[in-house]
Amino acid sequence: MLPTHPELPLTLGALRRSAFSEDKLAGRSVKDELRANLIAKLRSGEPLFPGIVGYDDTVVPQVVNAVLSRHNFILLGLRGQAKTRLVRMLTAFLDPWTPYVAGCEIHDNPYHPICKACRTMVAEHGETAPIAWLSADARYVEKLATPDVTIADMIGDIDPIKAARRGQDISDELTVHYGLLPRANRGIFAINELPDLAGKIQVGLFNIMQEGDVQIKGYPVRLPLDLLLVFTANPEDYTARGKIITPLKDRIGSEIRTHYPATLEEGIAITSAEAWMSRGASSPVRVPKYITEVVEQLAFCAREDRRVDKRSGVSQRLPISVMENVVSNAERRCYANAEDLAVPRIVDIYAALPAITGKIELEYEGELKGGHTIARELIRLAVAKVFDHFYEGVNMQSIIQWFELGGTLKLSEDGDSAEMVRHLAGIAGLLEKTKALGLSSNEPDAVRASAGEFVLEGLYARRRLARSEEHGFAVAEKRADDTRSARGASSEGDEPEDPPSRSRRRFN
Repeated sequence: MLPTHPELPLTLGALRRSAFSEDKLAGRSVKDELRANLIAKLRSGEPLFPGIVGYDDTVVPQVVNAVLSRHNFILLGLRGQAKTRLVRMLTAFLDPWTPYVAGCEIHDNPYHPICKACRTMVAEHGETAPIAWLSADARYVEKLATPDVTIADMIGDIDPIKAARRGQDISDELTVHYGLLPRANRGIFAINELPDLAGKIQVGLFNIMQEGDVQIKGYPVRLPLDLLLVFTANPEDYTARGKIITPLKDRIGSEIRTHYPATLEEGIAITSAEAWMSRGASSPVRVPKYITEVVEQLAFCAREDRRVDKRSGVSQRLPISVMENVVSNAERRCYANAEDLAVPRIVDIYAALPAITGKIELEYEGELKGGHTIARELIRLAVAKVFDHFYEGVNMQSIIQWFELGGTLKLSEDGDSAEMVRHLAGIAGLLEKTKALGLSSNEPDAVRASAGEFVLEGLYARRRLARSEEHGFAVAEKRADDTRSARGASSEGDEPEDPPSRSRRRFN
């Protein structure tokens, strides 16, 4: 039982004399309550759904309209679009405390009880009838629809054991064992993944939505429940696992479509808020801006790729999980090398493949190539787009020339930052180019190493460099052919000496 608020009245008589008078509560439904509190928030300018990003001009106004219209409504959208989170935030529009008849399973209104037990108690005790209080969060009931849900689970059933113990007729209302819907009375009842609910169970919701009552086992038990019904569903479910039956869909007041973040900035804001990146003072982590953009761009690229199933979608959980894996891989390298700062690199995004492959459903063409191959290609495409954002129009010829003259550089995922910076510094102009990323000259080695690798990975993503497991970064094949052709055009037997920069350099 919920703890009783110490300043609230505990009897029906005290309740009548309080701010919760009969004039205020007797005729006000849950939908009226939600509407009134929402209007108050609109007038005060308070944020309606704090933490929900990207819906201010699309989904939120439609939800507001549905509440103002006193509609039961459904949120339709692909996975990972904050449908459930948004529904749970509706409790912010309920009163902080609501009185009910103490001990009542369905939280009857003390002024107008609907169940037989409460009617009897109020009639017998009058002004001394005990009152309990329900918090806003306790007035929210949620059920994940599954095929095994029964009418008894949702609405209720006759309990023969209760009837036998009390010596009552089995058709007596006092023998009812209430289901989830009656127990959500005077609150919000949410059903997630509605199409997964069996058709005959969906039929059982008709009377509640249209007439506001329920009937149990065919007995004349009528309960005019006071509820806001909210549903969520994935449009894919209409054909993949089940469907919303037409009569029920017709009784849902508003159908609201959710969506993925429309811009990279919105996606980054969601991922930054949801991903566990601050690991505590003992684990200092610094995530560069370009890493954040690549991780988010990865989700955008996957949503646009024709080899990824559009009906299934690419959840916003993908960049969140990837970012957490990226930070963890950087932490692992930091601890192994006894460094003071963990800074993610592009190589850490490749190490996060397990967080990618499980969150994308592939079309036939994608399945032929394999999930890991598709994921790697998506990372490369994301790197290319972010690289263009920072380096479009920047001359990279000095870096490319170093490789054209025979240089190679193999970077290790677990390499020490200081040693990596020394090798990167040997490539003409490479570390100088990292200033375009907003870095200063006195950045820690871990930051400079990450930035230098990003430049090389960007050139590889734009096919200006090649990369292999054996040699690491090297001159692209086409450019190598062009260089050999140029050398063949020189006078025969006049082979120039190899300059020092042509010696092969590797970093393991």
